Amino acid sequence: QVQLVESGGGLVQPGGSLRLSCAASGSIFSIGTMGWYRQAPGKQRELVARIDSAGRTNYEDSVKGRFTVSRDNTKNMVYLQMNSLKPGGTAVYYCNADVKYRWTSSTYYGHWGQGTQVTVSS
Repeated sequence: QVQLVESGGGLVQPGGSLRLSCAASGSIFSIGTMGWYRQAPGKQRELVARIDSAGRTNYEDSVKGRFTVSRDNTKNMVYLQMNSLKPGGTAVYYCNADVKYRWTSSTYYGHWGQGTQVTVSS
């Protein structure tokens, strides 16, 4: 069993910054791509940013230049530094990780965290 636990959400004023963290634990042999998604009220969940095991990243267009995704493979953690936050950034942010359970398998399984609320408001 694998658990992903997010932290770092909260209330921030427009233009402010927050750093989200996500810790993966459990039956993990290795982790492939890790990422952050968000879901605003009444909208579908969307990709914000992701990073593969080699450190290659990609971002949703509206956050490029403002958000930075990073990871610490020794700790099975992924981070999202969010700067210059806008009211449109208000959403529940979810961590996602593709996990391989054992070295004999080539299959990665996707896992989600419970989400952390980010509210951007004055």
